[in-house]
Amino acid sequence: MPQIQLTPAQRKEQRAQAHHLDPVVMIGSDGLTVAVKKEVEAGLNAHGLIKVRVLSDDRTARETIFHTLSDELNAAPIQHIGKLLVLWRPLPPRERTPDEDRMPGPRDVKILKYSKRGGQRPEVKTLRVLGNQRLTRGGQVKRAKPRQVSLKKRSQA
Repeated sequence: MPQIQLTPAQRKEQRAQAHHLDPVVMIGSDGLTVAVKKEVEAGLNAHGLIKVRVLSDDRTARETIFHTLSDELNAAPIQHIGKLLVLWRPLPPRERTPDEDRMPGPRDVKILKYSKRGGQRPEVKTLRVLGNQRLTRGGQVKRAKPRQVSLKKRSQA
């Protein structure tokens, strides 16, 4: 598979985003193995933009590793600076599971009610808050209000 071609402006933007990243994969003295390629592939699938640290002192070997990874994994070579390689590939589309579309379920919330007299312990109450409810600062449970629909949209329906 050929590597992704980017314009200089796109490459500059990716370099800026990669600046604060830590290396995800380290390539040791064994060089570019099948396991290393698999880890780089997993990193690209998970993050899209990754840094790879090569521990070799040979610059030409690092260059060949950089170009080999970008060619074989269909990634764009962003930057090779010192022993760090930066690779980018667009993230694959995620498959949605039915659970992601569900609303949040009930949760139990602990509330402390302080006594008006200062020396007594606060009372601990446990309340169950449903997905369409919220808890106010005073410890009251309120239901979510239905969305307001404009008059124009009401007349169209």
